[in-house]
Amino acid sequence: MRVAVRTIGHFINGRDVPGASDRTSPVYDPALGEEQARVALAGRDEVDAAVTAAHRALPAWASLSPQARAGVLFAFREKMRTHLERLAAIVTAEHGKTLEDAKAEVLRGLDVVDFACGIPQLLKGEFSAGIGRDIDAYALRQPLGVCAGITPFNFPAMVPMWMFPVALACGNTFVLKPSERDPSLGIEMARLMKDAGAPDGVFNVVNGGADAVEAILAHPGVAAVSFVGSTPIARRVYELGTENGKRVQALGGAKNHLVVMPDADLDAAVDALVGAAYGSAGERCMAISVAVAVGDDTADALVQRIARRLQSLKVDDGRAEGVEMGPLVTGSHRDKVRGYVDAGVAEGATLVVDGRAHAAAGKPGFFLGPTLFDRVTPSMTIYREEIFGPVLCIVRVESLDAALETIADHEYGNGAAIFTRDGAHARYFERHVTAGMVGINVAIPVPMAFHSFGGWKASLFGDHHIHGPEGVRFYTRLKSVTARWSESAERAAFSMPVNR
Repeated sequence: MRVAVRTIGHFINGRDVPGASDRTSPVYDPALGEEQARVALAGRDEVDAAVTAAHRALPAWASLSPQARAGVLFAFREKMRTHLERLAAIVTAEHGKTLEDAKAEVLRGLDVVDFACGIPQLLKGEFSAGIGRDIDAYALRQPLGVCAGITPFNFPAMVPMWMFPVALACGNTFVLKPSERDPSLGIEMARLMKDAGAPDGVFNVVNGGADAVEAILAHPGVAAVSFVGSTPIARRVYELGTENGKRVQALGGAKNHLVVMPDADLDAAVDALVGAAYGSAGERCMAISVAVAVGDDTADALVQRIARRLQSLKVDDGRAEGVEMGPLVTGSHRDKVRGYVDAGVAEGATLVVDGRAHAAAGKPGFFLGPTLFDRVTPSMTIYREEIFGPVLCIVRVESLDAALETIADHEYGNGAAIFTRDGAHARYFERHVTAGMVGINVAIPVPMAFHSFGGWKASLFGDHHIHGPEGVRFYTRLKSVTARWSESAERAAFSMPVNR
């Protein structure tokens, strides 16, 4: 007899709401390979209920002072910190990443909450006195209205917190649509936001799949949409959202390169590459999936050291002590990544470490060991496409200019890094690399919350990066005011006013 599993619903207008239909999707424990819950899949009715609740809450929330909205976010921050261990355990149970990685994810998300708590300073406008006789000019930033966030499975805590804290601080209300693969954290954050003092309807969560996304993009009550996911979906979200008159920022896929120069500290480069390529089983949009070695001697040494390091990499249930890499999120995703390994072998890349043969790959969960390919060329599938798994490709080039050309020719431009001891090389790379985020002796150059995150080329659709100062600009619109206060009457003017 099948044991009944819990059902995860929605959070609308300050309360938990069960799914309105029998349409559900499984939520797995990736380390065990077992279904642990069913998540309700929202349709247009649930999305409309969430947007309607957000609209009702909007006038009162937007009219609060920035200090009052920041006070709610301060309280939310403390509640998240109080429940850190429990929240990290939820992430690990549904995603599979290690507990330490899950804790770090929550804390990096809270960095954005910290930034958003400074909204009184961030919303200060501009003022110009006396631009004409008795005339002043000033600019205000005001909220857009109801905003929505559509977030991926790989960071169920951090990526939503890239969005809603800034949106709420600016005076908007919010509807979150998390990934249906690990939906529980979104509901937990909504409950904690209510406990922190957010009025009903200010922060809502609807779970679901493609139907919910389409409903959000089509809803006339949604003013702006933030999205993080694969490039094909990001492009679709951007096109449909803007077609429906919405402001959209859609962050897409990545193929992040790390260039290793002959003068680099190879031990530091190897440690950085192993962590950046295989941490969270490679399921990060900023994971390094291509190491570009300048010179064959550099490549040979790099491959040898990485292969030796991977022999001791501990792959197991992310809840176990000392584990460095957990399972992939679902069985279907593991099989997709395994298919990329098959393709790499078939297309002639040198398979140095085969994750398919790793001991963990025989476990009941969705495990695949770390994989390392050498002599990968730009024509190969494993180079062109985003794998989103524990697969690292080594590409050999003859010079830094050749490395930069290799990066420029790829359709993605999310992040890129260089390891070198030469300041001139580092500066040249920084100036010429075609990527939105750049690391110098830093493998994963994710900006802190008070800067902004975003890529170039097919890694970002829209004009604004996410969180930080760009987030404030995205979630507000500018209003310019020209004011005259004068005791004397003005005669009618029929020409453009000018200052002399």
